[in-house]
Amino acid sequence: MRKLSGIALALLWAATGAFAGPSRVVSMNLCTDQLAMLLAAPGQLASVSYIARDTRASAMAEHALAYPVNHGLAEEIYLLQPDLVIAGAYSTVATTEMLRRLGIPVVVFQPANSLQDVRARIEQMGEVLGREEAARALLADYDQRLATQEQVGPERPRAALYAANGFTSGSMSLAGQILRAAGLRNIADELGYGRSGRMPLELLAMSEPEFLIGTSPYPRAARSEENLAHPVVRHLAARSGAGQMRDADWVCGTPHVLRAVETLAEERRLFVDKEDRE
Repeated sequence: MRKLSGIALALLWAATGAFAGPSRVVSMNLCTDQLAMLLAAPGQLASVSYIARDTRASAMAEHALAYPVNHGLAEEIYLLQPDLVIAGAYSTVATTEMLRRLGIPVVVFQPANSLQDVRARIEQMGEVLGREEAARALLADYDQRLATQEQVGPERPRAALYAANGFTSGSMSLAGQILRAAGLRNIADELGYGRSGRMPLELLAMSEPEFLIGTSPYPRAARSEENLAHPVVRHLAARSGAGQMRDADWVCGTPHVLRAVETLAEERRLFVDKEDRE
């Protein structure tokens, strides 16, 4: 079965006399899990991915305990008898293609790369679930909270996102837009990182950001996170007083990104107030 858009699926369900959306939905992607949990009607969502229960990655891990989980395998998803499967762009292609060959509609969501993309994903989920009214309510709340948090005036202080393997993000990424909405000036933009990429430790040190936002390391040691324990990184973090981002709030393009904006905006306010007093 060819890929169907959200509008085409809605027309299909309407033509067959079904209610305005699918009655048994399976999500196999962390980000679609959360959007579906926010918007699905009671009993509509049959399963979410197992990652939805991971407190490190999921902003709705506790909420996900109410749903059976799947591991993205075609066999297990088929046995759940869904009338719609929701996947992400990086979900297992073999699984989605097999499900389509078995006649199960699959809708693929692209990742959100901006705060505006978050709005588009909410609208898309509302369409495919037949929950447009719920999506409009969620969008209204999202827009109101974002407008309340977005800073006006000059962006300050200079900030750096610095994660495992030295990854950083510029203003053409969701993480970079979170920084901007919180009123921070992202040094990644100064250094030519429009999207995401690896920033050498030496470049970070020479840039001397006033505000460092890092990720919290996993409990077990990993080589990819050795850069976070480097004395230079620790010095910059201690000097700025900034903490670690709550990874789950940053990973997916859902309204939970606003918690990241709110947290950074408060840390920025404390930093600026301290600077102004000095």
